[in-house]
Amino acid sequence: MIAKINYLEVKKTAAIFRAINHKLRQSILKLLEEKKDLTVTEIYVKLRVEQSVASQHLAILRRAEFVTTSRDGKNIHYNLNIDRLEQVNKFVKDLLKDEDE
Repeated sequence: MIAKINYLEVKKTAAIFRAINHKLRQSILKLLEEKKDLTVTEIYVKLRVEQSVASQHLAILRRAEFVTTSRDGKNIHYNLNIDRLEQVNKFVKDLLKDEDE
């Protein structure tokens, strides 16, 4: 029996992995892991990047659901989406486990 490939799901999965396969986005995730709740201003100041660069990378992480946002007046606060990170971690472990079998 030949397994059918759901190309839409493959495309979505590739986008998720592309989101975390970038040094700056990994730095943002690590920073949020340490500090829990940060505004875009706090993120770009700590990482020493332009505000527009930080915002673009945060948007990618938000679309991949690795970060969540909450608004406080004019400020948007970013937090890690632990559930999403655990989902991806489990997926990778399962994928690697299947490879070993």
